Amino acid sequence: MSFFSLFIQRPVATSLLALGVTLAGGIAYFQLPVSPLPQVDFPTISVQATLPGASPETMAATVATPLERTLGRIAGITEMTSSSTLGNTRINLQFDLDRDINGAARDVQAAIQAARPLLPSGLPSMPAWRKVNPADSPIMILSLTSEAMTRAQVYDAASTVLAQRLAQVTGIGEVRIGGGALPAVRVELNPTALNHAGLSLENVRTTLVNANVYRPLGAVEDGARRWQIGANDQLKDAAGFGSLILRYRNGAAVRLTDVGEVVDSVQDVRHFGSVYRGGVGRPAVLLILYRQPGANILETVDSVRALLPMLRATIPQAITLEPVMDRTATIRGSLREVERTLSIAVGLVILVVFLFLRRVRAALIPSIAVPVSLISTYGVMYLCGYSLDNLSLMALTVATGFVVDDAIVVTENIMRHLEAGMEPFQAALTGVREIGFTVVTISLSLVAVFIPILFMGGILGRLFREFAVTLSAAILVSMVVSLTLTPMLAAHWLKGRGPEGGRRRGGCVAPSPCPPPEGEGSNPLPPSGEGMGMREQRIQNRHRPPFPARLLKRLKSGYRASLAWSLRHAPIVLGVLVATIALNIHLYGVVAKGFFPQQDTGRLAGSVQADQGISFQAMQQKMKNLMAAVQRDPDVETVVGFTGGAARNSGFMFATLKPLAERRASADQIVNRLRGKLAHEPGAKLFLTPVQDVRIGGRPSDSQYQYTLQADRLTDLRTWEPRIRKALSELPELADVSSDQKDRGLQTRLVFDRERMASLGLTMRAVDGALNSAFGQRLVSVIYHPLNQYRVVMELAPEWLTHPETLRSFWLSTPGGEQVALADIAYVEEANTPLAVNHQGPFPATTISFNLAPGKSLGDAAAAIQTALAQIGVPTSVQGGFQGTAKAFKSSLESQPWLILAALVTVYIVLGVLYESLIHPITILSTLPSAGVGALLALMAFDTQFDIIAMIGIVLLIGIVKKNAILMIDFAIGYQRRTRASAAQAIYHAARLRFRPILMTTLAASFGALPLALGHGDGAELRNPLGLAIVGGLLVSQILTLYTTPVVYLYMDKLRTWRERARFRPILEPEQAVTL
Repeated sequence: MSFFSLFIQRPVATSLLALGVTLAGGIAYFQLPVSPLPQVDFPTISVQATLPGASPETMAATVATPLERTLGRIAGITEMTSSSTLGNTRINLQFDLDRDINGAARDVQAAIQAARPLLPSGLPSMPAWRKVNPADSPIMILSLTSEAMTRAQVYDAASTVLAQRLAQVTGIGEVRIGGGALPAVRVELNPTALNHAGLSLENVRTTLVNANVYRPLGAVEDGARRWQIGANDQLKDAAGFGSLILRYRNGAAVRLTDVGEVVDSVQDVRHFGSVYRGGVGRPAVLLILYRQPGANILETVDSVRALLPMLRATIPQAITLEPVMDRTATIRGSLREVERTLSIAVGLVILVVFLFLRRVRAALIPSIAVPVSLISTYGVMYLCGYSLDNLSLMALTVATGFVVDDAIVVTENIMRHLEAGMEPFQAALTGVREIGFTVVTISLSLVAVFIPILFMGGILGRLFREFAVTLSAAILVSMVVSLTLTPMLAAHWLKGRGPEGGRRRGGCVAPSPCPPPEGEGSNPLPPSGEGMGMREQRIQNRHRPPFPARLLKRLKSGYRASLAWSLRHAPIVLGVLVATIALNIHLYGVVAKGFFPQQDTGRLAGSVQADQGISFQAMQQKMKNLMAAVQRDPDVETVVGFTGGAARNSGFMFATLKPLAERRASADQIVNRLRGKLAHEPGAKLFLTPVQDVRIGGRPSDSQYQYTLQADRLTDLRTWEPRIRKALSELPELADVSSDQKDRGLQTRLVFDRERMASLGLTMRAVDGALNSAFGQRLVSVIYHPLNQYRVVMELAPEWLTHPETLRSFWLSTPGGEQVALADIAYVEEANTPLAVNHQGPFPATTISFNLAPGKSLGDAAAAIQTALAQIGVPTSVQGGFQGTAKAFKSSLESQPWLILAALVTVYIVLGVLYESLIHPITILSTLPSAGVGALLALMAFDTQFDIIAMIGIVLLIGIVKKNAILMIDFAIGYQRRTRASAAQAIYHAARLRFRPILMTTLAASFGALPLALGHGDGAELRNPLGLAIVGGLLVSQILTLYTTPVVYLYMDKLRTWRERARFRPILEPEQAVTL
C-alpha cells in the first residue's frame, strides 16, 4: 500500500485527522494575543537621577558623566544616550536584541553602585533604573478633571489610588502621571523679614528638619503588659509647620509665619496639564498607560475599561475620570479590515476554482483545503508564541492563494484522468502520484525563499520572522492537505466524465444525452440550428459549454499558436527576457524608496518648542493656544497635553482623530494642514507627527527622523550645528527641521569675589546651599502618610523670584551672625546657558530631527541630506549619522540586494537538490525578472514607495512565479524521458497540457492578493504595497513566462547536451565521435 492510497482508502480516518487539526487551530485562535505588529522588545534600561535646582551643565558633569563611565563598561550595549536638563539626568542604555534584559539589569545596578562615590552628596536618592521599551507608545490615556478640587488633590488621587490599582491590571507595564505634582507643604520666605529677625536660610532649614521626625521610640512594659511609645513628632500640614518657633528675640518668639508664608500646595508649581474636547479646554491630570511586553492589547484595555466603575468609586465624586485616548480603536478596526480582506480573498479564490472546474463538487475540494490549512496554521502560531497582528494576518491572506494552489494542481490533474475515462479511485491515485513530486517541489521551493528572512538580524528580522514562519506553516500544511485530504475527497466525491466533459453512462461518453443504439433509426442532430425545431435547438443550447469554458478554449487555442511562434523565434523571446533584466535595474534605481509604510493609527503626537528664555506662565499660555487650535480642526476629536518639570520650554500633546470613516483626510494630510495653520503662533512651534506602530531608537525628538552630530568638544558642535540645521531646513525634501541643542537659555551668572568671601568667613558650599534654599525649590523634609509620602519645599516667596534684580538684595549670614548682601561679595552678569546637555556615548552630541515634505520619500531625504553635508564641508572633528528609523532605512537599503540574492541562492539549492540538476533550476529561475518588472511598475503606477513591505512582496514573488515553470518543467522532463521526444516537442506538449492549472493558480494567487492591493480602511496603507507588488508581478510574469520559460528550457537543454558530449567525447573512438 502506497502512502497516497493509505489516505484514499481510509476516508473516515483522513477526515477525522483533518477535523482534529482544524479544531485545534480554531481553539488556538482564541488564545492568541492581539497587537498591531509583532512584538519587538528592545532590551532597554533607563537610568534616572534628580538633583533639584541643579543646572543642565551641573547634571551632565556631576551625574551623567560618572554614570556613563561605569555604565559604558557593560557588555552588549549597542547605544548609550543621555540628556541632562534642569535638575534631571536620564541615561538610556539600549542592548543587543539577544541580550537578556534581566542580566543586563543586574549589571546596571552594579555599575550604579560603582559610580556612587563620584556622585554629588546632595542627591536626594540614588539613581533609579527601570526596564523600558522605547518603541512602545501609550495604549490608553485617562484624564482626571474637577471643578471643585485643587490640582494637587486630583494628582494625589491619581498617584496614591488610581496608579497603584491600574499597575496591578494584567498586561499593564507602566503607569505615568502628567500634568501636575504631589501635594506638599511649601515654605515661602521673605528675605527682608529674615534679615530683620537675624535669621539665615540655613537656620530655617535646620529648624524644619529637626521639627519633623518620624523615628522609632521604643516601648515600656511591666510583667504583664507592654506599651508602645508614640509621640506627635511629625507635622502633617501647613498649620503645624507655620507655628514652629525659629528663635526667641527680646523674649518674643519668632515663628515661621513671621518670616514667610506656609501653604498647602504642590511639590512643583511649574506643571500644567489639560484636555480639549468639543471646543472646551479643562485643566487635567493625565494617567498614561503602557503595556507589558507580549501582553494582549485588546484584553488589557478591556480590563482597564471594566475596572473604571470601581476606580471612580474609590476617588471623590468631584473628580471626573474618563478615557481620552484608546489605542485599540484603530487596532480593532485594522484587524476587522484584515479579516474582511481575508474573507474576500477566500471568496475570490473559490470563485476562480469554480469558474475553471465548472463542477460544484470539484470546486468544493480545493475550497475545503483553504479553511483547513488556514485554521490549522493558527495552532502553529500559538505554539510559536505569535500574535494576531497585521503582518501575521497579511501572511494568511497572501497564503489564501497559495494553499488553494496545491489543491488546484492535484484536483485538476485528477480531473484530467477522469475526463480521459478513468475510474474515480484510480484517477485519484494516479493523479496524486503523478503530481506529488511537483507539489512537494513547489511548496519546498516557496518555503525556501523565507529562509534568509529567518536568519535576518535586527529589527527587520524580528518583525518579519513571524510573517515568514506563519506563511511557511500555511504552505506546508497546505502541501500535506493537498496530498492526503484532497485525493481522498476526489476519489469519493467526483464521478467519471469522458474526454469532452460529459458523464459516463451506459458505456457511452458524451457531452449530450447518449445517442440511441445503432439501428433505432434516429438521425444525429445537425451541426447548426438550421432546420431544427425549437425543442432540438433548446437541447443544443442547453448543452452548449458555458462562457468561461468557451473563453478558456479560445485562450488555449491562441496560446498554442503563439507558443509555436515563440519557439520558432527563440532569439527574440530570449532578447525580451534580457530586456526585462535590464528594466528591473532601471526601475529599481528610479522608484521612490521608503522604510515602512506611513501608518494612519488615528493618533498624532506633538512636541512644542518655545523660545529658550520663556517663563512657565508664558509657556502654559502657548500650550493652551496650540491645543485649542489643533482641536478646532474638523477631523480632530480630542487633544491632551502637558508641560512643566525639567522641560521649561517644551510641551507634549497627543491628538486623537475621528474614526477613519468619519473623516476625509488621512493623518498625514491633517498634519500638513495644521502645519500651515499653526505657523502663526509667535515664540513657539508645534511639531506634529502621526503615531507609528514601528518606532526605532530610544532618543526622543520633535520629528520622526533623526540625524545625530557628535564631537569631542562641545564648542565644535555649537559652531557647526546651526550651519547644518540651516542647510537642512532649506531642503525641499524636509519639513519640521529642529534640533535638541538648546544653548540659548537665559542665565543670571554670579561672579564671586573669593577674597572678600574668605574675609567674611563664607565658603562656596555655604553660599551655594543658601542659593539653593532660596531659588531651587529645595526639598527639606518628608511627611509620611499611610498611603503616600509628601515633601516640605523651601524657597523664597514668589515675588522674589520674578526678576534677576532681586539677587542684589538677597542677604547671607556669616558664621559670626552678620548679614551680608549678596551684592557685596558678587556681581551679576547676563549670559546664555544650555537648557539641555546631550551625550551620545560619553561624548557631546546633538540631534537634528526632521519630517518628510509632502510627496517625498525617505530615500529622497537621505540622499538630499548627504549631498547638503558634502557641500557644507563639515570637518572630521564633527561626526554625523542617521539614527532610529532613518538608520534602519539605510541599513535595509544596503541589505536589500543581499536579501534577494540569498533568496535566489537558497531556491536554486533546493531546486537543484530536488531535480538533481544544475541546469533545470536556472530555467525555473528565469521567470523572476518579469515579476520584478511587474511589481515595480505597479508600485510606481499607484504612487507607492518601495519599502520593506514591498520588498517582502518581491521575495514572495520569487517563490510564486517559479510555480509556472515548475509545472511546465516537471511534465516536460517526464514526457521527454517516456517518449524520447525532442526538447521542443516536450516543452510544447507540457506548456499546452499545463496551461489550465497555470492560469488557475496564477489567478488564484492574484485574486488572493487583490484585496490587499485595493483595500482601504484602517491599516490599508500597511497592506497595499504587499498586494500591489504581488498582483503586478503575477500579471506581468503570467504573460511573459508562458513564452520565456519554454525558450529558456530549449537553450538549457542544448547546454546540457553540449556538456554531455564534451564530457564523453574523450573516451570515444574517433569514428564514434564523428558519428555523434
